[in-house]
Amino acid sequence: MKLVKFLAFTLGAAVALSSCRNNDGDDDDLTPVEETVLSGTQTQSRTLTNDKVWTLKGYVYFPEGKTLTIQEGTIIKSDVTEKGALIIERGAKIFATGTAQKPIVFTSGKAAGARNPGDWGGIIILGKAKTNRTTEPQIEGGVGRYYGGNDDNDNSGILKYVRIEYAGIAAQPNSEINALTLGAVGSGTVIDHVMTSYANDDAFEFFGGTVSPTHLVAYATADDDFDFDFGYRGTVQYAVALRQPTFVDPGDAGNGIECDNDGSGTNATPRTHPVISNMTIVGPNNATGTLSNHNFGNRWRRATNFTFVNSILLGSQKGGFSIESAAAYDDYNKGVSKWQNNIVYAVAKPFNADSAASRVVTGNKYGADPLSSADRTAMINEGIAALTAKATGAGQYNYVAASADAVGLTDPFNLTNPNFLPKTGSEALKGTFQAATGIKTETFRGAFGTDNWLAGWTNFNPAQQAY
Repeated sequence: MKLVKFLAFTLGAAVALSSCRNNDGDDDDLTPVEETVLSGTQTQSRTLTNDKVWTLKGYVYFPEGKTLTIQEGTIIKSDVTEKGALIIERGAKIFATGTAQKPIVFTSGKAAGARNPGDWGGIIILGKAKTNRTTEPQIEGGVGRYYGGNDDNDNSGILKYVRIEYAGIAAQPNSEINALTLGAVGSGTVIDHVMTSYANDDAFEFFGGTVSPTHLVAYATADDDFDFDFGYRGTVQYAVALRQPTFVDPGDAGNGIECDNDGSGTNATPRTHPVISNMTIVGPNNATGTLSNHNFGNRWRRATNFTFVNSILLGSQKGGFSIESAAAYDDYNKGVSKWQNNIVYAVAKPFNADSAASRVVTGNKYGADPLSSADRTAMINEGIAALTAKATGAGQYNYVAASADAVGLTDPFNLTNPNFLPKTGSEALKGTFQAATGIKTETFRGAFGTDNWLAGWTNFNPAQQAY
């Protein structure tokens, strides 16, 4: 769905590799000492042990009936020449269970200081849950595998305490691999404490399915941090995205969330309807060097439904909450979709409605297209005014901050050591907290209360990490 990316991006000065350190830089008995290569379709289940550095050479497939087990603290790199990707097919399973002290790391095969976004493909997990496609879809990225079915409880395994760095090669036009792609993954799958950094496409993309991840981190994403499509109906709770001002896809504007029912905006069922709570999306906030393609915090498009509650949009460049189709706006007006108890501060404007959404508001009083420039501007302004009035009206409990500082987070724009915890008296600690099916009701807005669940396993400076 996106343009091919041709990115030239150099991160930091070269640092010599250390042969006696684990992925967190500490000497211990999990020191990788041997390199082992995986390639092609695996004919048996495999266990990747933490006494070796493993290499993905080209597309590596685990077909139905096969299991990939990865020990805590294991490092998996991509081959530099034949860029790797890991594909867990329908009926296969992955059990990648790291810990806060010893996360599992998927990364570039290049040395510290020489890594670039798109150095390898990423991780693709395919399941048997429902999508809203009438025929089985093939996952994007040129991997040639199908996904979907009728089992919304399908179990594809576990990803826990995992980092995914420098992924996102474009295998073919409009068909890139994301850092983590989830195709019809079912609710039996556990995804918890997963971080992506410098993804050359999306960080997390969900095509249908019902998987409900928690504790997600998207850092320095080129395109969208969270992308939902084809009837996804799971929940996402405790997630944070931090944009890198000087890095963004030059051909396709990057958003915190991009969400569609499908690419054509049909009402195909099941309708895409992510239920999201306790998410913090931090934009570049017009920092020095901010590139123009940083976009919206929320972008609800093409007939999608949504529930977005108890969350924070902070410093998004072009806008915070945006609705961009007549069907999406209509369902929001009817209460099918909800946007409640959120905090928003955006550089340009907190709320946005496109011309299609604005036509719903204005009842086509401006006539049919093509409109004059003045009429189109007037119509969109009416749409934005109506959206603003609804979002800030009685019973919605949304707070529009006058500045980034007024939100009251500790140090959210720090690119190497961010702190998203609320300060004492922060607006994040106030509100009428909204319940939603499948989520835990917290007493804070955004991804963090008093627990900094980033501690120990995340890395906001992967360019300089010696593996």
